[in-house]
Amino acid sequence: MNDTLLLTCRRLFLRGLTVQAQIGVHDFEQLAPQRIVIDVDLYVSFEGTRPKDDRIDEVVDYDFVRAVVHGRIAKGHIGLQETLCDDILNHLLEHTGVLAARVSTRKPDVYPDCEAVGVEAFRAKPGVL
Repeated sequence: MNDTLLLTCRRLFLRGLTVQAQIGVHDFEQLAPQRIVIDVDLYVSFEGTRPKDDRIDEVVDYDFVRAVVHGRIAKGHIGLQETLCDDILNHLLEHTGVLAARVSTRKPDVYPDCEAVGVEAFRAKPGVL
């Protein structure tokens, strides 16, 4: 699914963006912030992001992605990782240059016997796929 977008899009990504977040529905999760690791893929049109003058304002800036994530975390407690993914996705897709996005979140410190627990969501603007 995502690979077909690569025929007409450029994929921008952030890997391993690590934040402390108030997240969780269990009592023990509401006592202190938890470490959340976030990965983001943005699909942007080749045509809309070909820099003619090699300037940052000609492309989708990575700072925008970081600002979306940090802005959502700053809003306060989140019950579910699904909610966090959806909120980030919705905001990323508001950018006119973004045609589709994938967001994954994971909590690496929940269980001692696994690397992480997480959620991933993908969404494209209407008519893109």
